[in-house]
Amino acid sequence: MHQSQLNLVQASAIHREQLAELRAMVLQEDLTRLGRFDEHKVRQRFRNAFDPSHTWLIEVEGKIAGCIALKPEQEGYTLEHFYLYPDVQGQGIGSQTLHQLLAQPHLQGKVVHLNVLQGSPARRLYERFGFELDSEDEVDIFMSRTI
Repeated sequence: MHQSQLNLVQASAIHREQLAELRAMVLQEDLTRLGRFDEHKVRQRFRNAFDPSHTWLIEVEGKIAGCIALKPEQEGYTLEHFYLYPDVQGQGIGSQTLHQLLAQPHLQGKVVHLNVLQGSPARRLYERFGFELDSEDEVDIFMSRTI
């Protein structure tokens, strides 16, 4: 499979609304299926949690393909806000992004936590990268892995 040129570029405050829209687009189907989609809240949750210093734009051949965030926590890191535009999903970009992000030297030996919506196809991607189930409820699946 053709590997596209992928770069992780530090986000800035000007990206907040574009990325809030991306989150709404990506999560709408899963949240609707779970009975949790709210047109306003899906964007507001992103705005409230958005920290540009821990968020990267995923650029593929010079165009924004999505975003990912990795926030330091007391017990390692939390991986969140990993969204790809629908037209670039299924092309290996998610795998390339995770590979590049998790290879950073400061992560070695640290625990990375994440959560994914019940029924989301993203769970398979995380499992391929060695993330294991910690707990789950009717909406979220919580996973982690030591890098």
